[in-house]
Amino acid sequence: MSTISIAHRAHLIVLGNEKGGSGKSTTAMHLVVGLLRDGYQVGTIDLDARQGTLSGYLASRHAYAQRHGVELPVPQAASVFRSELDSRADAEAEERAQFEAAIATLSAACEVIVIDCPGADTNLARLAHASADTLITPINDSFVDFAMLARVDPDNHAVISPSTYSEMVWEARKRRFARDRTRIDWIVMRNRMGSTEMRNKRDVGTTLETLAKRIGFRTVKGFGERVIYRELYLQGLTLMDVREAGLQIQLGMSHIAARAEVRALLSAIKKPAPRAAQAQVNPAA
Repeated sequence: MSTISIAHRAHLIVLGNEKGGSGKSTTAMHLVVGLLRDGYQVGTIDLDARQGTLSGYLASRHAYAQRHGVELPVPQAASVFRSELDSRADAEAEERAQFEAAIATLSAACEVIVIDCPGADTNLARLAHASADTLITPINDSFVDFAMLARVDPDNHAVISPSTYSEMVWEARKRRFARDRTRIDWIVMRNRMGSTEMRNKRDVGTTLETLAKRIGFRTVKGFGERVIYRELYLQGLTLMDVREAGLQIQLGMSHIAARAEVRALLSAIKKPAPRAAQAQVNPAA
C-alpha cells in the first residue's frame, strides 16, 4: 500500500471472483474461523457492502455467542463502501483512502486480514487485488466457470486467450510488484468437485493446469458440495464450531471430509506463523 509500511502490514488474503455462486463468501467465512482457531489475530473487510454476506455472517456470529452465552473466536471487522461522489476521480480517491485506512487500522492488531470482494469489476475490487499477498479465486469445477479465467476452444478445450478477469489480475500483479517488489500468490480453488472422475472434470483439470503455467497461478482442491458448509450460516457458525457452540450435530464422514478440505486450504496458503507460536519458539523475540 502507498501509505502503509509492508513490514507493519498484516498478510492480506483476498477472495476474488467476478462470477456469483462460486463459494467466495463461504470460503471467506471458513478461512476466518479456521485462522482464528489456529491462533491468528484476524481482521476482515467486506467490500461487497451491497450484498453484505460476510458482514452479515459475522453479525450473526456475535448474536449467537451472546444469545447462548458461549465463547466463539471472532475477528475484528470492517466494511468499506463504494463512494457516492459524482466525480470518478474523486470517488476513486475516496475509496482508496477508506480502503487504506481500514488496512492500517486492522494491521495494528491483526496478523491476517481476509477481504471479500464483490462479484463485479469495481475500483474497490481492483484495489484489493493489487494489495493481496494471497489471492484466492474459487470456481465451480466446470467449463461454465472456467470462462471467467480464459476463452477455451469448444472442440479440444485448448486455451485461446486469458479472460478479462485474468488480465485484470495480471495488471494487479504488475502494480504490486512495481510498488514493493512483492509477488501475489494466486490460488485458483476448484469447488464442488464430484467424487467420480468424470471426463468433463478431467478435462477441466487438464486445461486448468495448462492455463496455470501460462498465466501463473496454483490450483488447489476446494470445498465439495456439502450441506454443512451452508446450514450453519444463519447462526454465524461453521463446522469448526460444532462442539464449542453446543450444537447437537452428530459428526459423520461428510463433516470429517469437510473439515479436512478446510484444513487443506489453510495449509496451502503461504502465510507467517501466528505470533503466539513464534513467541514460544523464540521467547526473547
